[in-house]
Amino acid sequence: MSTDVTGLASLDASLRMPAEWERHAATWIAWPHHEPDWPGKLEPIPWVYAEIVRALHATERVEVLCHDESVRDDARAKLDAHGCAPEGYRLHVVPNDRVWLRDSAPTGVLDGAGRVVLANWAFNAWAKYDNYRLDAGIGAAVERITGLRRIEPQRPDGAGRVILEGGAIETNGAGLFMVTEECLLSSVQERNPGLTREGYESVFRDVLGVHETIWLGEGCVGDDTHGHVDDIARFVDVDTVVLAYENDPADDNHLRSVDNLRRLTLSARGELRVITVPYPRPVIMDGQRLPASYANFYVANGVVLVPTFNDPNDRVALNTMAECFPDRTVVGIHSVDLVWGLGTLHCLSQQEPAPTA
Repeated sequence: MSTDVTGLASLDASLRMPAEWERHAATWIAWPHHEPDWPGKLEPIPWVYAEIVRALHATERVEVLCHDESVRDDARAKLDAHGCAPEGYRLHVVPNDRVWLRDSAPTGVLDGAGRVVLANWAFNAWAKYDNYRLDAGIGAAVERITGLRRIEPQRPDGAGRVILEGGAIETNGAGLFMVTEECLLSSVQERNPGLTREGYESVFRDVLGVHETIWLGEGCVGDDTHGHVDDIARFVDVDTVVLAYENDPADDNHLRSVDNLRRLTLSARGELRVITVPYPRPVIMDGQRLPASYANFYVANGVVLVPTFNDPNDRVALNTMAECFPDRTVVGIHSVDLVWGLGTLHCLSQQEPAPTA
């Protein structure tokens, strides 16, 4: 299938990124295999993935990318051990560097006819790591597996493809968007040098159907992506945002939380309801604070997966999400080991929207 590498001229102009709670055709994940992502702790991580598939596969198909045949065999053995029905998932041998498909896999959008299109952003490992050649090819692999059309969004200034990660963007599916200045406008880990606020908003409008972008400030402490929004603020319906909020003034997340709440309140002009959810106590590994946040939940067809951290606030987070999604089962996934990889449930998953045609 040919790829539109020059822009959107041949597509219906009314592209729209659906909200995460809209119907999925599948969830995409990549089976863990890169030990440096979890130094000294890789062994338990595949079992966490098996638990994720077990929670998802009864409500939607799970597509699993496996780095090679040995990784595929490991995935099959652990999924069998967890009682996952083979018809609920598919294993694909697709070489990859890391498992964070929220960022390396394409973003599913709908065209004006309700067909799914893969918006395949350029990927450079968060402008931080050198080993991303295989991950940069995941969009083409998803295109090959699904047969869906793939586009490569271009910068409005003509300077090439847009570098962007799925964890950096958040939509309510109705034209409202959230991003952070720390991620997209900072000179640190700069993805698109020279691309302005207005330039990003032009891309969001043309590729994702965005009418208004709320620019938050900073992400959470410990986030090696330098400010992904999916660790701090998430839409749970078209009018409601869940915001990770730290009450302790001595915690480094406190002032960030205060600023982001202020920005949400001002930007939305009172039209959004903001629900705050606490952070867990700091999760530390080898002296490094990790980006542990309940905001990194994942919404699937019949279930919401919420990271938990053996913390008293786990119950608060689970109850909050149950109130936000009364029509879905809320499942806590133990993520103390998982977050040593500097991401949790939303970071590792990417939804494939269901067509509405």
